[in-house]
Amino acid sequence: MMKIIVDNKIPFIKGVFEPYAEVLYLPGKETTAELVKDADALVTRTRTICNEVLLQGSSVKAIATATIGFDHIDTGWCEANGIWWTNAPGCNSWSVKQYISSVLVRLAARHGLQLDRLTIGVIGVGNVGSKVAAAASALGMKVLLNDPPRVRANDYPVIPGAGRDAFTDLDTIVKRADIITLHVPLEKGGEDPTWHLFDADRLGRLSASQILINSSRGPVVDNRALKAVLKAKGIKGAVLDVWEGEPELDPELVSLLDYATPHIAGYSADGKANGTMMSVQAIASRFGLPLTDWRPTGIPAPTHGAHTGEEAQSFTLDAAGKSRQQVLSEAILHAFDVAVDSDALRGDISSFERLRGDYPIRREPSAFTITLANGSPSLAEALQQLDFKVIR
Repeated sequence: MMKIIVDNKIPFIKGVFEPYAEVLYLPGKETTAELVKDADALVTRTRTICNEVLLQGSSVKAIATATIGFDHIDTGWCEANGIWWTNAPGCNSWSVKQYISSVLVRLAARHGLQLDRLTIGVIGVGNVGSKVAAAASALGMKVLLNDPPRVRANDYPVIPGAGRDAFTDLDTIVKRADIITLHVPLEKGGEDPTWHLFDADRLGRLSASQILINSSRGPVVDNRALKAVLKAKGIKGAVLDVWEGEPELDPELVSLLDYATPHIAGYSADGKANGTMMSVQAIASRFGLPLTDWRPTGIPAPTHGAHTGEEAQSFTLDAAGKSRQQVLSEAILHAFDVAVDSDALRGDISSFERLRGDYPIRREPSAFTITLANGSPSLAEALQQLDFKVIR
């Protein structure tokens, strides 16, 4: 019988492989070379570094990570040594869209901003960035986009309110965007390196009216340089969900941020379920298991954000006497309030791993139905663009 080692924080997966394999569930950081020596496959997350140190001399033939990012896998070494690997592209892209939507309306309230008067620069326009751009457009923002590989490939996604002419160079975004949000993979080399994409030089070119958000990979932003810029009040503010050296955080940097969260932008229950599904199906396909159509069931009702329980998934919004931004903010924060996660991390930065590992159930907007009273068709359309179900 084959043996599969599974990260014990991956949800919805217990019992799935057991009819066909011996399954060992382990914390990601405790997955050692000794334990994987006789394993055939790993189903993992970013906390397990899959490299020569872990895998040399093992019987591992396949690795599936239930995450978009895969820089924890030494892909070159794996490929050279006959180990097949896969990630879960796009699995949590709707979750990150929800996270950024919450960040934007929270920033607007914190700084007294009218989002429909602002320009956002979205750097990286893949599965995640394209959805974030659509959310910003729904909030009335002008959208600028930067994605050199897409431009070279003449591959322009369809994004409401942001056509081909929205694509521009990085310097233009640095000059013109009021808010900049990063959605790139971590690349240290190649044609489009992103390691310290926002280094001291580029951060120094931002102005005191601009805000930077990073929910991609920690080293995309030079954290030490960001701290210096924030201390000097060289930019209006910043939001980090990902960090250099995580889970160890710089407490001074945390204190300087508008919002600080423990790498949970993509941690909706829906996004996790997608990542699990893609990993199970990939391993099943690789080893000929009858699970290639497997899907998780029974995703729980929300226990996160401003409301809890089943009744929170259906609610009424009365738009009478409210601005468009107020109504959209109410909807977004009903489903998920980033301030809750930020307050939890600020309360104890040493709890990073615990907050991430024991993250409460968070459902995406598509799980919520809004009855919209006294709202215009365009307002209903904006709520739908933010992925809510709307009844008028």
